[in-house]
Amino acid sequence: MHLQPYLYFDGRCDEAIAFYETAVGAKVQMLLRFGEGPAQEDCAPSPPDKVMHSSVAIGDMVVMMSDGYCQGNPKFEGFALSLTVTDVATADRVYAALTDGGEATVPLTETFFSPRFGMVKDRFGVHWMVMVPKG
Repeated sequence: MHLQPYLYFDGRCDEAIAFYETAVGAKVQMLLRFGEGPAQEDCAPSPPDKVMHSSVAIGDMVVMMSDGYCQGNPKFEGFALSLTVTDVATADRVYAALTDGGEATVPLTETFFSPRFGMVKDRFGVHWMVMVPKG
């Protein structure tokens, strides 16, 4: 069994992918636009330039992403993506990048369980936990 997050950016998927490429080194593995698929009579029409499905590697994890219903208001509540990095400098860089246009919800700091841990809600509303494992 394999569990993967699937994020619906409601029309902002291209923007999100570009942001994550810079912020966390994401790499697009596959991207399919609505206009590249067959016509689907039983589905609401979607703009042909929007992302129907993408697979994006972040580290050794694959996150799937889509524009979904293209309403322009993504909502990400009740979960967070936890990003474990190898060192404090990387945690500082990634946390700062994810916070750009977003909101720091727990400051990045040393804790009893990690030399760096913090939480951020990025510009799309996706919640992230950034941490360095205690050595």
